Amino acid sequence: MPRLEAIVFDLDGTLVRYHGIEFESSWGAVAAAAGVSDRSRALLREYFPRKEAYAEWVARDAELLTDVPTSTVADSVLPAPYAEGVRAAIDALWGRYVLGILSSGVDLVADWVARDLEFDFARANHLVTEDGRFTGGSETRVDLWQKDVAMRRVAEELDVPVSRICFVGDHLNDLPVMEIVGLAIAANPKDERVREAADHVIDDFRKLPGLIEAYVAG
Repeated sequence: MPRLEAIVFDLDGTLVRYHGIEFESSWGAVAAAAGVSDRSRALLREYFPRKEAYAEWVARDAELLTDVPTSTVADSVLPAPYAEGVRAAIDALWGRYVLGILSSGVDLVADWVARDLEFDFARANHLVTEDGRFTGGSETRVDLWQKDVAMRRVAEELDVPVSRICFVGDHLNDLPVMEIVGLAIAANPKDERVREAADHVIDDFRKLPGLIEAYVAG
């Protein structure tokens, strides 16, 4: 029985790093591209401490984009700025494991990255579009503070035990996932608690395949 069957990546601040944006997040990058950064940051200050209200936060952030052309945003946030060594790491791992994204970021970016890197899946929060514009609607698919719940759903869909999944993340909201997977890796961690919780810490994704190989070898 293999020790590892899937590698799942956080998106914002991990695979993708929007420098100059709070938490290097796709939400922040989308808001900046749409010209609503000030209002989006105000929502961040209001909702970040309110863990129980994440779906409400997503809905209100999405409303800021109402009637903004999707092309205006996509032209600014894509292609996504990968962290150091991402493409080399994925090239080394591709075809050997199920690869995917689990993120409370925006599906516009997550889906693009999944296509670009030829991942098997991406799970992220959905922004509704119609006729080339954002409608202001949204669907919360991955709660920022309950990513472990989303990870268990992914594991069930893949028919892979969470103990045979490696997760790569960077921030406090990734801690619940790191606690349940077989191998937890912190990539450019933003908090000392993430560094301490991880089995390994990397600052360049080119180090990832070697860590995976060593873990699989036991």
